[in-house]
Amino acid sequence: MKYALVFLLSLIIIGCSGNDELPDIAADTGEQQIYEEAQRYLRNKNWNLAVRSLQVLESRYPFGKYAEQSQLEIIYAHYNGYEHDAAVEAAERFIRLHPAHPNVDYAYYMKGLAAFAGNDDIFSRFLPTDESERDVSQAKEAFAEFNQLVSRFPDSPYAPDARARMVHLRNLLARHEILVANYYFRRGAYMAATNRGRYVVENFQRTPAVADGLAVMAQGYILLGLEDLAKDTIGILAMNYPEHPNLDKNGEFESVYTLDGLQRNWINKASFGLFFPPTPPQFDSRPKL
Repeated sequence: MKYALVFLLSLIIIGCSGNDELPDIAADTGEQQIYEEAQRYLRNKNWNLAVRSLQVLESRYPFGKYAEQSQLEIIYAHYNGYEHDAAVEAAERFIRLHPAHPNVDYAYYMKGLAAFAGNDDIFSRFLPTDESERDVSQAKEAFAEFNQLVSRFPDSPYAPDARARMVHLRNLLARHEILVANYYFRRGAYMAATNRGRYVVENFQRTPAVADGLAVMAQGYILLGLEDLAKDTIGILAMNYPEHPNLDKNGEFESVYTLDGLQRNWINKASFGLFFPPTPPQFDSRPKL
C-alpha cells in the first residue's frame, strides 16, 4: 500500500510538472532578462520551464554571451527533469559544437550520468532493485562516456567521480554476466554458462564477481565432463577465494553436481527422478542483505 501511494504521488508530480506553461516572452525581451528568468526556474527546480526558457534564449541570441552557458544548463535541466535521452542529445550537441570549450569535460560527464540514468524507470526510483538484473546496455554506454572523460581530461574536477562510477559499472557488468550464467545453468546450456564465467575471469579482474566466475567455470566443466579443467579451476578458486560458499573447509567444491556425479536425495532416486529433482546450480556469493 505504501509503495502504491508513492507511485501515485510520483505520477501526480510528473503530471503537474508537464503542465507548466511558459509565460509569453516578448520579442524585445533582452538577453540578460531571459537568462535571469531561466536561472530563477533552475533555482526553483522547475526543470521544464528552465529548459524552455534556455531554448528561447539560445534561439534568439545564438551568438550572445549566454549562448554556450545556456547549452550546458539545458543538459543539466534535462537530466534533473528525468529526460535522460534529451540530456544525452544536448551533451552530444555541445561536444560537437564546442570540442575545445573549457567546460566540455562537463558535457562528457553529464552525458555519462544521463546514459546510466536512462536505464532507470519510475519503479526503480522508489523501490529497491538489483541493477545487475536489468538491461546493461546503458551501463556499457555510460562506462564508455566516463572512460572518454578520464582519458581526455584526467585532471578534470569531474574525473575522480567518473572513475568511482566506472568501478561501480565494472562490478555491475561483471555481476550481470554471472546472472546470465545462472540463467544458462537453469536452461541446461552448460557450455554457454561456462563461457560467461570465463569471460568474467578474463575481462573483469579485481571485481567481486571473479570468485563466482571461477565457481561457474568449475561447475560448467563438471557438467561437461571435463574433470581436469574442473579440478584446475577449483584449485584456483580455493587458492584465491578460500571462503567462497561453494567450497567446504577442505577446499572441496560443493554443489548438487560434483566430480562424483549428480547428488540426489533418496526420494528423487526412489521415484526415478520424478519428485524433488536437484535444482540447477546458481552462483551469487554476495552478502545477503
